[in-house]
Amino acid sequence: MTTAPDHAAAGGSGLLTEIDHVAIAVSDLEAAITYYSDTFGATVAHRERIDSDGVEEALIKVADSYIQLLTPTSDSSPVAKFLSSKGEGIHHVGYRVADCGRALQAVKDSGGRVIDEAPRPGSRGTTVAFVHPKAAFGTLIELVQE
Repeated sequence: MTTAPDHAAAGGSGLLTEIDHVAIAVSDLEAAITYYSDTFGATVAHRERIDSDGVEEALIKVADSYIQLLTPTSDSSPVAKFLSSKGEGIHHVGYRVADCGRALQAVKDSGGRVIDEAPRPGSRGTTVAFVHPKAAFGTLIELVQE
């Protein structure tokens, strides 16, 4: 009989403490922002261009989480490839973690496939790492440490 690892963390479920964001890939960032503004009265809480990932993002605050609208800034970005093959829609889910390195190591220790071998800088001054969708039932996961 196997036992689950001890992943006790205040306020969450194991190493995952909260949902940080749901990322939606869009072709036209301005149109997506306008949609959320006109339809839901939502406003952009943060906007940033992340050249290392080839994207521009707009974050819309929803309670303690965000909707992250992503558009590619280059044809070679992963989001551009996603839009080309799958079209607009949910790209990934970001989960908050207290320690990105520890959470990433837990994925590796369990035999999971990762995209980032080590945590790296993310938007808003966060530290992030991505877990490959083949390791997570078809969902790209971003681990986010604030």
